[in-house]
Amino acid sequence: MTALPGTTGRRRIYLMRHGHVDYFAREVRETGHTDLVPLTLLGREQAKASGGALAHVRFDRALSSGLPRTRQTAEIVLANNGDAAHLTLGTDAGLVEIKGGGGLARAKSREELAARMTFEFDQAGEPGARMMGGDVFAEVQARAAASLERLLAEPGWHTALVVAHEGTNRLLLSWMTGNGLKAVQSFEQDLACINLLDFDMVPREDGTVGTEIARRIIKVVNLTPYNYVKHGMNLTAIETIFARG
Repeated sequence: MTALPGTTGRRRIYLMRHGHVDYFAREVRETGHTDLVPLTLLGREQAKASGGALAHVRFDRALSSGLPRTRQTAEIVLANNGDAAHLTLGTDAGLVEIKGGGGLARAKSREELAARMTFEFDQAGEPGARMMGGDVFAEVQARAAASLERLLAEPGWHTALVVAHEGTNRLLLSWMTGNGLKAVQSFEQDLACINLLDFDMVPREDGTVGTEIARRIIKVVNLTPYNYVKHGMNLTAIETIFARG
């Protein structure tokens, strides 16, 4: 079993959120396609700072959700890594962001939208809870966790980069705690942040070929290399992304 040096079966995932985007840019308002929004110049600088912090890490695998903002963030991080030439950036749609329903369109301002989304995450642990009438939190958490489990089931690697989204990452961090959705509201995911997740893998208990997760370990959460101590970052991640320029 391939494992982190000094361990017998430990694998590491650097889980990132994408850099800054502008969901209220003119082209986004005209097309309504928020999925296609690219990184802004600020977002690219944030991704570059995180890439600098990770420049010494040799990744064996790299994945994004496939949306432009996560793909571009991953590409910038890997471009700052001298050991990434051997990598092909993969895509896993299970990492795509949780989507809201009609409640998004009814928000009258950026501030109202941020407040409503915060409330939705606060209620994520309720049975059948949905993001503003859209995706079911539990279902998105299950598909995102399945994406990590598929990656962990692959042989021949011990360190991976995964770039996803705020909501997806918060759901994954709550899953890491073993408490379902109860911890979602407590996790922040600032733009281009880095989380460090370790997994102790053991042979399958039923004796079949492969491994399974014996232990999930959260080593780092929401690290932002462009501002390590978050001085002046007084807004929540949701408030920041919907703040006026």
